[in-house]
Amino acid sequence: MADQPLSGKVIVVVGGTTGLGLSAARAFLAAGARGVVVTGRDANSASAAIATLGHDAAAQVGNATDAGHAPAAIVLAMERFGGFHGLYHVAGGSGRRLGDGPLHEITDDGLRATLELNLHSVILSNRAAVKQFLAQGTGGAVLNMGSVLGWSPSPQFFATHVYAAAKAAIVGFTKSTAGYYAAKNIRLNVLAPALVETPMARRAAADERILRFIATKQPLDGGRIGRPADCDGAAVFLLSDAACFVTGQVLAVDGGWTVCEGQIPEETP
Repeated sequence: MADQPLSGKVIVVVGGTTGLGLSAARAFLAAGARGVVVTGRDANSASAAIATLGHDAAAQVGNATDAGHAPAAIVLAMERFGGFHGLYHVAGGSGRRLGDGPLHEITDDGLRATLELNLHSVILSNRAAVKQFLAQGTGGAVLNMGSVLGWSPSPQFFATHVYAAAKAAIVGFTKSTAGYYAAKNIRLNVLAPALVETPMARRAAADERILRFIATKQPLDGGRIGRPADCDGAAVFLLSDAACFVTGQVLAVDGGWTVCEGQIPEETP
């Protein structure tokens, strides 16, 4: 059915208990998904997610940087809902508190931890998904969360250089794997938002100078920070059969970030 583009599909959302991932999980169920497995690090958030999503969802608590995390979520999807058709990897986040920042300030621990969180976890989950698709012989879809900062920097306000490197690497990794597995009908794509109002974005959302910058950098819909739901339609499409001829692509859902200049507000005296 046209209004049920994910009808019968079972989707795993790594990092799906809050923010962008939880919003997407709701959208997947509304689009007809038979079941959704969401994963996250916090047990309370996982419980709250299930209370929101209902009986067609299951949750797994754990860390996406652990090699066994995504395989276990896929097994849960198959046992609970009888299949596995798509993976949406959302887990990641700013490494600012870990020691990321401008290059000359990056700590060794910050380098390692930010790459583990934002790149290694993606490779681990994608590996698990592709292995399962190959074992099934069914093909399948993977959608990875990128960021416009991977190729469209904001030096004044968002100088976390390891994070940017990780998000750029996700693009190269996804394109490379998409080409390799296309003949198996395994599709891999990237969704790249700009600034979206999530728990990760609290620092930026509370900064009046950044909000004034965003008004001209993301001028669509009145010039605002994005909402998690802004990304849902793109995620549904790219994981659905409507995108069966789409692979290795990067879709920026960014309010105009990558095509608009953005004005740096002057300092207030």
